[in-house]
Amino acid sequence: MSSEPLGYDAPPRWGWIASPMWAIEQAYGRARNKDAAVDHARVRIFFVLAIFFAAFAFLAFGATRAALFSDAGDRGAYKPLYDTARADLVDRNGRLLAADLLHYGLYVDPREIWNADEIRKALRTELPQIEAHRLERALAGKKRAYVLGSLTPAVRNRVNALGLPGVTFEPEEHRAYPLGATAAHVIGFADPAGVGLAGAERAFNDEIRARSDSGKPVALSIDLRIQGALEDELERAAIKHQVKGAVGIVTNVQTGEILGLASYPDFDPNDPGASSADAQVNRAGSTVFEMGSTFKAFTVAAGLDAGVATPQSRFDATKPFKLGYRTIHDYHAARKVLTLVEVFQHSSNIGTAKLGVALGPERLRHYFDVLGLTKPAKVELVESARPLTPKVWNEDAVASTSFGHGINVTPLALSRAMGALLNGGRTIPLTLLKRDPGYRPDGVQALSPQTSQQMLYMMRANVTGGSGGSADAPGLRVGGKTGTGEKYDPSIRGYSHSKQVSSFAAVFPTSGAPSDTRYFVLILMDEPKPTKDTYGYSTGGWTAAPAAGRTIDRIAPFLGVARDMTPFDPFASPETAKVEDGR
Repeated sequence: MSSEPLGYDAPPRWGWIASPMWAIEQAYGRARNKDAAVDHARVRIFFVLAIFFAAFAFLAFGATRAALFSDAGDRGAYKPLYDTARADLVDRNGRLLAADLLHYGLYVDPREIWNADEIRKALRTELPQIEAHRLERALAGKKRAYVLGSLTPAVRNRVNALGLPGVTFEPEEHRAYPLGATAAHVIGFADPAGVGLAGAERAFNDEIRARSDSGKPVALSIDLRIQGALEDELERAAIKHQVKGAVGIVTNVQTGEILGLASYPDFDPNDPGASSADAQVNRAGSTVFEMGSTFKAFTVAAGLDAGVATPQSRFDATKPFKLGYRTIHDYHAARKVLTLVEVFQHSSNIGTAKLGVALGPERLRHYFDVLGLTKPAKVELVESARPLTPKVWNEDAVASTSFGHGINVTPLALSRAMGALLNGGRTIPLTLLKRDPGYRPDGVQALSPQTSQQMLYMMRANVTGGSGGSADAPGLRVGGKTGTGEKYDPSIRGYSHSKQVSSFAAVFPTSGAPSDTRYFVLILMDEPKPTKDTYGYSTGGWTAAPAAGRTIDRIAPFLGVARDMTPFDPFASPETAKVEDGR
């Protein structure tokens, strides 16, 4: 007969956890059989203590492991439940443009609320931006609900101090743009899930997210000092001339770096939804324009490079030029025979069209192709629109495109092509990433260095004695080309004489070798209105050129461009336009 007490079976088969419990119960059974009440109590107490000891040991181990080995507190930042983290964006000098900051989401649990009116009144008073329908739905619900996000620590503390029952907070990552609207179209913005939606945030989305763990920021090419001056002067001109929109761009023509980019009107990336869709459009890359006479620079460069003309070549502009069914007039008729330099200075449509005809459709198209004018601008921005080009390149297309009509391009595409005219002839990509000193990107040799040198001289001559005089800045040897393109108006099925795209494409300094460092500045006004001091004109020379000159005057010190007050007249003698080996 078994000595085991009745009613006890063998230990269960389900493992090692049951064995200790079985041993303890056996001890308890023996104690009861022996009628030992004291031993019975001790076993029970021991059993309870063992359970509590195991639980506290487990918690202590978990806490120690989290404190010593978890990276949740790295860099003093909150570790989000979902991977929404993004690295900082900074300008080329390390100034902060965008960063992830700890914010809070507000939650309401109606099960803990006994006076909904009190909660409603308190939250609406402290948080006027709260959506009424969302709050009402949370108060009427049966479980904890999210009500409002992106609360700063200061706001969270203020609401928390009210001691409202059922109102709690959860930490969340929030992308913040400390400079507000400054450089908004360059920086862009990201959604709450940590995905870039526009600008650099979208263009470099993968790199920004990959660098979030390392803490290494992504440095953009822009300089906040240049950006600030550009935006200031662009807005000043835009307000003065009551424009529909405006664009400002500053680039380094040797590296392709975009040092400043502004689109007017702007928006605050901290709350893009508060702005109109029109304000969020990056007009520098997303909008195409008929640029007008700035395109004459490309036609002149093509003529010089192809050997069709020299700076001293003469063009008869005494009367309108008839080409097929078209008759081409000059806006400011000189009514005389002009040298090519004078054609450029007077912005003669007649002279430029005759040069285009001498080039021929195929050669002109070739130069437009290699300058990048027939494709979207090469830049990291997704906002880079395709141009509108002639379907057939014939004499009619030449007559139009040679002076900037019949072809629509973005300001970024124009800036890239202008860079090739000014840097020794290389068509290179534009970039929004900071490059190392001495960086020279690979590109297409679109023009000879000699042609580039000649274009620098001609652009300077246009400021000293042509339509770009109001862009000059003392000692900086500014060059440039005005542009005024009439806009097509569907309501009249033709070009409007009152709606124009007025621009000025500037370069400084024009002195030095083609390979020297220099900078390009573009100011574009969409439908500017004339003012009293422009004598009723709204052309590029009256509206955009002054803003370009003021911008150059302000940014030159930041770029280390010294003022040189010695006389510089490259075309005092025609032979000065001839160079060898790019010098």
